[in-house]
Amino acid sequence: MSSQSGLPLPVTLSDLESHLWEAANILRGSPVDRTDWKSYILPLLFFKRICDVWDEEHAAMLKEYGEDFADEHRFQVPEGCHWSAVRTAPRNVGTALSNAMRGVEAANQKHLYGVFGDAQWTNKDRLPDELLKDLIEHFSALPLGNARVASDVIGDAYEYLIKQFADATNKKAGEFYTPRSVVRLMVDILDPREGETIYDPACGTGGMLLAAVAHVRERGGDPRTFFGKLHGQEKNLTTAAVARMNLFLHGIEDFVIERGDTLRNPVFTDASTGGLATFDVVIANPPFSLEQWGRELWEADPWGRAFAGLPTDSNGDMAWVQHMVKSMAPRSGRMGVVLPQGALFRGGIEAQIRKHLLQHDLVEAVIGLAPNLFYGTGLAACVLVLRSKKPKAHQGKVLIVDASSVFRRGRAQNFLDPQHTTQILEWVQGFADVEDRARVVDRAEIEKEGWTLNISRYVLPPIGADIPPLPEAVASFKDALARCREAEDNLRRVMHEGGWLQ
Repeated sequence: MSSQSGLPLPVTLSDLESHLWEAANILRGSPVDRTDWKSYILPLLFFKRICDVWDEEHAAMLKEYGEDFADEHRFQVPEGCHWSAVRTAPRNVGTALSNAMRGVEAANQKHLYGVFGDAQWTNKDRLPDELLKDLIEHFSALPLGNARVASDVIGDAYEYLIKQFADATNKKAGEFYTPRSVVRLMVDILDPREGETIYDPACGTGGMLLAAVAHVRERGGDPRTFFGKLHGQEKNLTTAAVARMNLFLHGIEDFVIERGDTLRNPVFTDASTGGLATFDVVIANPPFSLEQWGRELWEADPWGRAFAGLPTDSNGDMAWVQHMVKSMAPRSGRMGVVLPQGALFRGGIEAQIRKHLLQHDLVEAVIGLAPNLFYGTGLAACVLVLRSKKPKAHQGKVLIVDASSVFRRGRAQNFLDPQHTTQILEWVQGFADVEDRARVVDRAEIEKEGWTLNISRYVLPPIGADIPPLPEAVASFKDALARCREAEDNLRRVMHEGGWLQ
């Protein structure tokens, strides 16, 4: 497709989104489980993008200089490792693709080592040659070079696909996808500035790091000042690879994403201090209430992360909080972390840890969010905001915000729309009492309450605020009844098929 000037039309975001989801549809009904689709489709997108950009650079150098200069390419694509070589492979396509991807990784070890993940390309029982050829031909139909697709467009499409996979695999989606609205709210609260260091110890697909860059760009700053200053650690190999691809596709080429278990083996340390590396902004949505998180190693933690108390092995929420506190820069550090609201009021060692954080005046704000915003859980979450050194006007005080009724109700999930996040941000930035919504609470009052941060102790919701209009309530009831009957029918069918019911 060409414009009136004869130049090819740019590929729009909607074009690319549709094309990518069609790639997922090719796998529908195949031996590849839908929870694994991302492991195949996302690397193919990235591989095609690299090769198309390399082709553009190659053509431009031939036109200008009459020859190709290897060191002028953003990435090296060795001979035999190009998309075209895989596309023309007569047989064993999976082996050809795997070898090509490993060849590209080996030629670009500094930036791309391990970036394509560990998909089983050579397993023909799972991915027969014909199916893989269909996928490759599908991607071949759309040019993905810079001339047709800008970095922000391909990056946004990539995140779209991540979200679609999250929707399709709802029960596990929270492991790698945080609703963008929540991410943007947290980033806007922390307000990263040009040149600051950013760290996400549970970085998933890199959405929070990208949001920090977008925050600066939208305010007229230069995102290049973040090059070399974005850091993330992710336990899951595939997800870590997705994060690296995500940053690359958004035009960010200088960052550090490391694989590993942050609580057991933190990667980012400082040899000069013998402690953890510290950052201006620390932000994360770690796994909720993680069991078997590594308590045994923290009994003699070389990084001193159990400074406020050693959490039980059955719940790692406060381990993440303490790790993040130790990762804050001494003066400029601030952090935002998503937690289940139970972390605000549970007793025992968690109460002791909260007391320590409050006594040392690290907690700046607590924001209670609506239930059912996150994939895979209907629990109400909260955002905890901490600072190494609070502004004088905030010292000895904590802002408690009840935003539980600020959302748009969906059928299967609730949503924060831009007007909702704007409202919550105004309350946080205002750091003042707002009737039925927010209170600035003195530390002495929190002490009297037994160091609990239970939001309902400080902010009472308006009477009737959670009562929906009658038509909405009736519709919700009918929907719930229909889903209940459907579940009963499915259970009855399974019981009959299994022989438990006659």
